[in-house]
Amino acid sequence: MGGLQLAAAVGLLAGLSQAWMGQMAAGGLALMMLVAVGVRIRIQDSLIQTLPALIYLLLNAYLCFVVF
Repeated sequence: MGGLQLAAAVGLLAGLSQAWMGQMAAGGLALMMLVAVGVRIRIQDSLIQTLPALIYLLLNAYLCFVVF
């Protein structure tokens, strides 16, 4: 999982020159965070424990759909 996050981070940086690559990387990270939020809900974590994944989901969705 860490390798995918690292690859997506490199993709976000590459998105500074190739917008499509940044959009795909942000979309992949948003999807990863959506799954993370689902897991947090499924294991009944508190809102405080779920909040970081939710914030990263929203941030990456914003990057994917608005910025790139």
